[in-house]
Amino acid sequence: MPERRTVALVTLGCARNEVDSEELAGRLEADGWDLVEDAADADVAVVNTCGFVEAAKKDSVDALLEANDLKGHGRTQAVVAVGCMAERYGKDLAEALPEADGVLGFDDYADISDRLQTILSGGIHAAHTPRDRRKLLPISPAERQDSAASVALPGHGPAAEAPEAAPADLPEGLAPASGPRAPLRRRLDGSPVASVKLASGCDRRCSFCAIPSFRGSFISRRPSDVLNETRWLAEQGVKEIMLVSENNTSYGKDLGDIRLLESLLPELAEVDGLERVRVSYLQPAEMRPGLIDVLTSTPKVVPYFDLSFQHSAPGVLRAMRRFGDTDRFLELLDTIRGKAPEAGVRSNFIVGFPGETEADLAELERFLNGARLDAIGVFGYSDEEGTEAATYENKLDEDVVAERLAHISRLAEELVSQRAEERVGETVHVLVESVDEEGVYGRGAHQAPETDGQVLLTSGEGLSVGRMVEAKVVGTEGVDLVAEPLDGSLACSEEAGR
Repeated sequence: MPERRTVALVTLGCARNEVDSEELAGRLEADGWDLVEDAADADVAVVNTCGFVEAAKKDSVDALLEANDLKGHGRTQAVVAVGCMAERYGKDLAEALPEADGVLGFDDYADISDRLQTILSGGIHAAHTPRDRRKLLPISPAERQDSAASVALPGHGPAAEAPEAAPADLPEGLAPASGPRAPLRRRLDGSPVASVKLASGCDRRCSFCAIPSFRGSFISRRPSDVLNETRWLAEQGVKEIMLVSENNTSYGKDLGDIRLLESLLPELAEVDGLERVRVSYLQPAEMRPGLIDVLTSTPKVVPYFDLSFQHSAPGVLRAMRRFGDTDRFLELLDTIRGKAPEAGVRSNFIVGFPGETEADLAELERFLNGARLDAIGVFGYSDEEGTEAATYENKLDEDVVAERLAHISRLAEELVSQRAEERVGETVHVLVESVDEEGVYGRGAHQAPETDGQVLLTSGEGLSVGRMVEAKVVGTEGVDLVAEPLDGSLACSEEAGR
């Protein structure tokens, strides 16, 4: 009997990439590949790259080079690049990085097994040729669903019709394709939290962002596919799902109902075994009263707002081709906290944008000081090729950008620490994510995975990963919280585990 082929998936970048990797894993396992965690144990190392900002691109290249170093020293015979950087640069990446044995685009995902087998056998698969993916779907959102079947949409499942019933010999733990575009999916870790892709692409034209050009126009997944995938994840032991896309506030606009998210969230919250539903990537300019109401009042849907502010000075926002200002943003936050005082809010900001003045920076500081954000990401502006902002005049000197970045980063660190201190005395529901000699760590409802800090429980005897614990915040460590489980909470958790 021939030795089975092995493959390792190395994932960089955002949660959307993690979903894509699990779809690739599902496709490969269904086609007979064995999945391994360590690239050194794999015949082929597949690196799912990020192509958004320079630091992420560098990390992707480093990961490819690190995997390439394994060749000749162990089992690894080939290294293949997939993901956003591969989609965005294609042939150019292949020429600049000959260490990669293959550079595959999104269009290759449906045939990933054949592509890897060709490369592993010493054959050559032509590097992906980049194209503007915004042109692959109709301009009108209402016409996109009918055209989507012929377009590769990572995380949405196969473009071709799926079989009416899953094969009887589908490997255990592999999500069946339950609809025309429902993906095969294989979980790559045992975390109690998993991301679910709500949509792909973006119709916004922010002047600093290249994502729409390689992720394409916005297109929603059908609610039934999102629900079926969530049910499957809950059966696998997932306790929290995080809905991801480039812009969740646009969900449903191509399905005829821009308020579809408001009706989908309560259905997701009723999935057996699920404890939390979290929504990420919200656009402030598209927030509507009904969505705020659902996010702040639906049991198991956490009052969490990942709002993409980017700046608050009107002139800078207009140059970014965005909307809003300090006062309107603060009013939005007041509305949210008026309905859910404990709501978690995070955002990212760009400083040093072309034309940004000292007054603009002061306006951003005014917003940050008034916003009481739980988590803040700050980035210094740099040109991103292919974007409108890269053509702007009035660029700031690199040392000025670096100075402003350092200044706002220090302020952000101080402010999120202050916000954490405000939570001392609050009762939080902590999802346990790690239990080891270093302690018991988890996250509260206001904390998204990896980005917003964590909670250290002062005691955790008998606790295991995936348990939900009610605790009182008794201290802070920067953005992180220290919490003491309430009387009866551990006992209830132990009883639930029996």
